[in-house]
Amino acid sequence: MTGAERHTGYGGDDGLADGLDRLWTPHRMTYISGEDRPEGGYEKPAGCPFCLAPGLPAEESLVVARGEHVFAVLNLYPYNPGHLLVCPYRHVADYTELDEPETVELAAFTKAAMRVVRHVSSAHGFNLGMNQGGVAGAGIAAHLHQHVVPRWGGDANFMPVIGRTKVLPQLLADTRELLAKAWAAA
Repeated sequence: MTGAERHTGYGGDDGLADGLDRLWTPHRMTYISGEDRPEGGYEKPAGCPFCLAPGLPAEESLVVARGEHVFAVLNLYPYNPGHLLVCPYRHVADYTELDEPETVELAAFTKAAMRVVRHVSSAHGFNLGMNQGGVAGAGIAAHLHQHVVPRWGGDANFMPVIGRTKVLPQLLADTRELLAKAWAAA
């Protein structure tokens, strides 16, 4: 069978192969459809995954490190491997609502996250940011969270640009274990 006969993907109505392999990521549909969203939404701590995560077992919660005022947790729908979120324990929506100790520890945890991810995976750079409010892109606007996204040269290939799919080479549980061990040793 030649590559042209191997129907890995179909072009138009003619049914001929377009030469593209398909990478199925059905776990993303849960996020896209919102089917894992609690009935009352994320506005109240009872339905907020960032409020619930610290009380779950480590493997289930994906929490990597805990501080007095904030914690670091893997993003359930990461942009890149090692994508961490630094969250205050307190359910606050806006950066201006953080008190001084929370602000200081959030900054320190962000720096530690960068050091740990750089040590574990040799990240070339990082995107850091907070989306304040739903209109600014926050998926869970009711609970502040700082994104720490590791980047590598060439990590943005055709998959997310053309295929609207991100390929992640490591399971979240494996990433959590690797980062948690490195964080404890740092």
